[in-house]
Amino acid sequence: MNFQQLRAVRETARQGYNLTTVAQVLHTSQPGVSRQIRELEDELGLALFHRAGKRLIGLTDPGERMLPIVERMLTHAESLKRAGQDHVKTMSGQLTIATTHSQARYALPGAVMAFRELHPEVSLRLHQGSPEQVAHLLKDRQADVGIATEALSHHPQLLTLACYTWTHLVVVPPGHPLDDGRPLTLARLARHPLITYELGYTGRGHIDQAFHQAGIHPQMAIEATDADVIKTYVGLGLGVGIIAAIAYQPEKDSGLVALDARHLFSPNLTRLAVRRGETLRELVYEFIRAFAPPLTREVVQAELARAVPATPDIPQPTEATT
Repeated sequence: MNFQQLRAVRETARQGYNLTTVAQVLHTSQPGVSRQIRELEDELGLALFHRAGKRLIGLTDPGERMLPIVERMLTHAESLKRAGQDHVKTMSGQLTIATTHSQARYALPGAVMAFRELHPEVSLRLHQGSPEQVAHLLKDRQADVGIATEALSHHPQLLTLACYTWTHLVVVPPGHPLDDGRPLTLARLARHPLITYELGYTGRGHIDQAFHQAGIHPQMAIEATDADVIKTYVGLGLGVGIIAAIAYQPEKDSGLVALDARHLFSPNLTRLAVRRGETLRELVYEFIRAFAPPLTREVVQAELARAVPATPDIPQPTEATT
């Protein structure tokens, strides 16, 4: 039994038993239609149509009972085919991620590689900007997903989901006075010009907060949006750098010494955001899972269904960047 046989039976009933018309509809020959019907009848062991010579003139009683079953089987088969085609369409095309420079440089490469391995046919676009720009790109429908630390949770139109926590560290050139094995303190840091992120980027708020609460007013010598820029100027001896922990790569930053600063500054939380009130494409769920495995489809859908804006806490105990 095959679907071509079932289609021959259905169309014969639809076309008033005119096999010439049936053949045209099915893009085959009249003998081919007759053969398909006869083979199905032989397999079932009964006649589905009354015949007058070589002509079909109506359905037999078994044919009347089986025609609705044939219709349902073909309807389900067509629905299955459409579902497969829809899935292919939703799993292709373009996916746009709005994120900060630090995320794009240090946090996203692993997720992008994993996503591309599974979906090489998808065009993945990365828009980089400030956290506020990330939020606005998402709200303006110029991005499907936004990833940042600051700003995202300030926009009620966005659903923000916690991904992981991360901390800062201090970088200095080898032989620097801070690289002496003694405990690192805010007071010791403040004796040197500091090079760190601009306000609104990569946990800068927690850096300022720590000094403010300690009543210390450090000299912010250079401010930048990117850790690589900060490390470059630290390497030139222009100051002490404060960067996200994941931005320090020992094999590439051999000219710098990293000093643990987790005890000085509060941990930060990287968030992923999508627009509220929308049905997300399958590609979006796939990318979210690649970037933050705990954020399963079920978790995201449950949060989207909430009536009151909320930011669920699902931080991962890893040191990562914004």
